[in-house]
Amino acid sequence: MIRVENAAFRFREDWVFRGVNFTLERGQTAAILGPNGRGKTTLLKSIVGLLKLAEGRVETHGRIGYVAQKNDMSFSYRVLDIVVMGRAAHVGMFRTPGIEDYQIARLTLDRLGIGGFADRIYTQLSGGERQLVMIARALASECEILILDEPTSALDFSNQALILGILGRIVSEDGLTVLMTTHVPQHAQHLADTVLLMHGPERQDWGLAHEMLTEARLEALYGVPVKALEVENHGRTETALVPLFS
Repeated sequence: MIRVENAAFRFREDWVFRGVNFTLERGQTAAILGPNGRGKTTLLKSIVGLLKLAEGRVETHGRIGYVAQKNDMSFSYRVLDIVVMGRAAHVGMFRTPGIEDYQIARLTLDRLGIGGFADRIYTQLSGGERQLVMIARALASECEILILDEPTSALDFSNQALILGILGRIVSEDGLTVLMTTHVPQHAQHLADTVLLMHGPERQDWGLAHEMLTEARLEALYGVPVKALEVENHGRTETALVPLFS
């Protein structure tokens, strides 16, 4: 569970956000949307504990797995070794991972369909493959809360669909609490129960996904016209929210 109460963060004299309030219950998924520079990543880092709030507080119940937006590594680690790093909280200080830790890492890779990556070098993987490895590392920690910063950023359609499909399956099977940022309303529609819209330092809107992801609210958020289009998807009618460009 995640509870954020009157959270505020500032950079020097400028407020990035103030008065952020929301509660995410166990097993729920939430998405955070907003233009660049509104503090989405900063809020996630504050929840994880990487940044300190200027005001307010964050309360979390459960082990957190965090997948950052950028995961560049200069060292040529094997994929298996990177996933085992997610076991750090279980291994403890001044100890090395054991057989069980490596077994869990391999099982996690298998579960994500990338068991064949185990002995590959991380720096030689594609962007989509690296993102899957980072998700595997987070899951190998046996986390109860999964926090992801733009998990499909800079990925092509195929890899976006792959990541979203895997996240949806994991959430359903494991009952994880998931908080993610995204610039794509459709991704929030696909995964999120609730949505936080970050308009500016003093304004944020929180509510059910279907109430937040509307033409009017997204147009107000991004400053461009948005149209909801009905599309057929495997025999189902779904709504796609698209920006209209002049």
